[in-house]
Amino acid sequence: MIDEGFLKDNEAIIRKLQKIPILRSLEIEHLQTLLEMSELREFKPGQQILEEGHFDNWIFYLVSGKAKIIKDGKELATIRHTGDVFGEMGVLDGSARSASVYATEETVCLCTDMSRIDALYGDNKYIFRYTVVRGFAQILANRLRLTTDELLQCRQELARLKGNQT
Repeated sequence: MIDEGFLKDNEAIIRKLQKIPILRSLEIEHLQTLLEMSELREFKPGQQILEEGHFDNWIFYLVSGKAKIIKDGKELATIRHTGDVFGEMGVLDGSARSASVYATEETVCLCTDMSRIDALYGDNKYIFRYTVVRGFAQILANRLRLTTDELLQCRQELARLKGNQT
C-alpha cells in the first residue's frame, strides 16, 4: 500500500483520475477528498485483488496494469484501461462479490471505501453519491449493451446449428 499523504497531494495521480470517465466531472478539491477515502494498492502478477463470495464496500479504479475477472474458474474479461472500474456491483446491492479478480501483470488500483461517503458532510456527500451512481449507471448500461449483443450472437449461432442438424 502507498502512503495516504503521498496520495492527497500527488498531482500525477489527480491528472490520471481526471481522465477516468466517471470522475471527469469532479473538481480537484473533490478528487482530493476521493483520495482521502482511498488507498493506492499495488498488486503483483497472479495476486488476487477481489475474492468471489467476499463482502466489502470497496470499489476499484484501474490506474495501471491488467487484471482478469474469473467466475467459477472461468475467465470472463480482462480489465486493461486506466479508469476501468470493478467491484461496484456488491457496493450497489450489498451482495457478495460475484467474481474474483487477479492481477495479470504489475497492477496499481485506486481502491475507494464507499462506506466513507456517508461520513462526508455538506455538498460533498451529495456530489459523490451523484457521481458514483451516475458512473455506475453508465458502466452497467455499457455492460448490458455488450451482454445483449452477445446474447443475440449466441441465439443466431444456436439457430444456425439447429438448422444444420435437420
